[in-house]
Amino acid sequence: MRKIKIVCKDFEVEAELLNHERPKTCNAIWQALPFEAELEIWKEEVYFEIPVKIPPENPTPKTTAGDVSYWPEGPGFCIFFGRSQPISPVNTFARIRSGVEKFRKVKTGDRITVRQVAR
Repeated sequence: MRKIKIVCKDFEVEAELLNHERPKTCNAIWQALPFEAELEIWKEEVYFEIPVKIPPENPTPKTTAGDVSYWPEGPGFCIFFGRSQPISPVNTFARIRSGVEKFRKVKTGDRITVRQVAR
């Protein structure tokens, strides 16, 4: 199983790629890593623009805390850490199994890095 590491402020979390649900999205993002950006906050969601263009792939209008999604309209990388929902359907491609609550302490403008976890 492929994983990504998300580093922000003084913490890091890992997310497992959901290859079986959205393989094209997973592969495109995996190949484009690493990303580094200033994040933005919208409700209970962290997001930032990424240099990847992927069409909708089995998009969903609903998410749960811990979902890591690609927003085709951005294009954006989104981390959902609460009950808020995407403004439009997203390709949820990874899942944070523990530590998602740590994103409650980040602020717009904080730096975020996403990279592959070595196998």
